[in-house]
Amino acid sequence: MTALSPDRIVVRRDDLTGEATRSLIELHLRGMHAQSPPEAVFALDLSGLTRPNVEVWSAWLGDAIAGVGALRLLPDGTGEIKSMRTHPDFLKRGVADAILASIVSRAQELGLHRLSLETGSGAAFEPAIRFYRARGFVPGAAFGDYVKSDFNQFFHRDLAAPRG
Repeated sequence: MTALSPDRIVVRRDDLTGEATRSLIELHLRGMHAQSPPEAVFALDLSGLTRPNVEVWSAWLGDAIAGVGALRLLPDGTGEIKSMRTHPDFLKRGVADAILASIVSRAQELGLHRLSLETGSGAAFEPAIRFYRARGFVPGAAFGDYVKSDFNQFFHRDLAAPRG
C-alpha cells in the first residue's frame, strides 16, 4: 500500500459523540489492557477524554475514522499526548502524522513549551516508540503524576514557536 496524500486525511476536533470515535477509543483501551497489567495502563477512557483539560482530535478519510489522539493540558505549561491510535485498516498511511501535526500545531497555538507522552515498554510498543522518536521525541524522566515502572517509559519534545 502507498501512503495517502495528507490532504485526503481530515483531522478535526472531536466531541466524542460519534459511534466511530467511541469504538476506536474502546479498541485502543482493549489493546492497552492486552499488553500491560491493568494497574500500568494510563490510557484515557471516555470519561477521562471528556475532562475540560483534554482536547480530542480524530482523523477521517471520507466517512471512515482513521485515527484518534488527544492533547491533555498540564498545569505547568506543557501538554501530554494521550490515546494516539490509528485504526488497523489505515496503518502506515500517514494518519498518525496528520494527528500529531494537528496536536503539535494546537500546542504551539496555546503557547505550550513541551509535549510529553507516556507509553508502554516491550515489543508491542516498539512501532509507537519508533514513530515518536523519528518525530523528535526523546526519552526522559517521568512527568506529571506518573511513576516509572517496568511497564512504562516517557518521551518529551520541546516545541518551538509556530511559524508564520
